[in-house]
Amino acid sequence: MGCGGDGPVLHPGEFLEQKAPRIFQCMLRRHFIKGSAVVGAAAATPHWLRAASGMWSEGGERKVAQVLECQRTMVQNVPVLRGFAGDHTDLVSPFVMLDEFGPLQIDPGTLGMDIKAHPHAGVAPTTYLLSGSGRHTDSLDNDLIYREGQFMVFSSGRGAIHEEVSSMEIRRDGGIVHGFQIWLNLPAAHKFSDPITTLRDKSDFPIVETEDYRVKVVMGEALGASSPTALHSPAFYYHIHIEAGGRLDLPVDPQHNAFLHMIEGNLEVEGQRELKKQQLALYHRGGDLLRFYSGVGAEFLVLGGQPLGEPVVSYGPFVMNNRAQIQRCIADYQAGRMGEL
Repeated sequence: MGCGGDGPVLHPGEFLEQKAPRIFQCMLRRHFIKGSAVVGAAAATPHWLRAASGMWSEGGERKVAQVLECQRTMVQNVPVLRGFAGDHTDLVSPFVMLDEFGPLQIDPGTLGMDIKAHPHAGVAPTTYLLSGSGRHTDSLDNDLIYREGQFMVFSSGRGAIHEEVSSMEIRRDGGIVHGFQIWLNLPAAHKFSDPITTLRDKSDFPIVETEDYRVKVVMGEALGASSPTALHSPAFYYHIHIEAGGRLDLPVDPQHNAFLHMIEGNLEVEGQRELKKQQLALYHRGGDLLRFYSGVGAEFLVLGGQPLGEPVVSYGPFVMNNRAQIQRCIADYQAGRMGEL
């Protein structure tokens, strides 16, 4: 059954409040996961406004548009560092959310991470582990253990349910869990595609390595190497280490967005600005080169891709293009059409 009434009216740039009681209560066949949500509405800057908007720089090295500080929040029992969630759409599309979890010390014999079953639609949550292991189960009959260096994509399409918990190994023996959940928005043409979960081993991903740097290509292409990860729209995801005193010039498509998230160390960009742990840098489009230097060494992610240029209307775990699609997702979830877990 669907929710009665018209629900909230959304306009580009407005945000639905978490408290919106009527529509939220109607959709609770199960409780949604507190904190694990993108809530709001946004629209990417049209191509013809890009220069006037200040989101565009001409040729050469990219310029940083904004530096963000990660914010601490909770996703059920898991503390996370949140880079963004539903905001800065014009600079981060096709991505819509970035969370870093850990390093978390899980004691032997304890529950560990315990994210209860919840739905998604219209978005592809990706999970990448730097250490530890986890267990993913979903309404598509998948029961998967993922480990350090592996990459999982839960492309929810028209809707599916999943649960994310610590592996039995971690619960029994304890250990450190550290990784990322980053949501990749699905283009309008694929919002209601069939859901699918894929898990790739760390050996699947090419690595480009010199005495200065190491670049693991998780998605997309870089420095002549291509990832096998299937995509609905052009996007990239690189895990990069730079040695102390090392430099890296990373070519990028001038039309694509690019941003980076610092994991460890310090990183110099634009020849002067220094980034540190738990910061993100969002770049202007237009330049075709990201230039990095680190005096002490650095570990970071670089992500981006072709901006979708489509409205983004999100409610909890559903990321769609308009309010009617959100209400359809709510009705489908209530009626069990996203499966059971």
